[in-house]
Amino acid sequence: MTEIERKFLVRSEDYKQQARKKTLFIQAYLNTHPERTTRVRISDDKAFLTIKGKSSENGLTRFEWEKEIPVDEAEKLLKICEPGKIEKYRYHIEMGEHVYEVDEFLDDNAGLTLAEVELQEEEEDFLKPDWLGEEVTGNLAYYNSNLIAQPYKTWKK
Repeated sequence: MTEIERKFLVRSEDYKQQARKKTLFIQAYLNTHPERTTRVRISDDKAFLTIKGKSSENGLTRFEWEKEIPVDEAEKLLKICEPGKIEKYRYHIEMGEHVYEVDEFLDDNAGLTLAEVELQEEEEDFLKPDWLGEEVTGNLAYYNSNLIAQPYKTWKK
């Protein structure tokens, strides 16, 4: 139930050539308290309810609990989420012993592409492809729950 992951900006679309799968994700938050978030997500023909705890000081580790729920229930829950939702395409890219999940955001977050890699240990080595950019692990602005409140299109660039 502990998630260890690192998050990076993506500097090119070269990851698309390596992707084995592309999935549309629709997600929103029932709760975005600083100590925990409760997320509803639909991807393909599956839906999930996920609770995440506050990140560690370095942003690498946090509690995560996830349960599959019926899609029709998730659709109903999405309707009561405030203030909105996130839609994104997720690409899965195998890289050595790890899988990168690359999220290409849509709508108000269009133009933002992030890559995450889950690890077994905080100090674990992993391959870094050429399309990987600056690391943003622990930067709260890049948390999906915050991208709803402060979409990428509103950022000063």
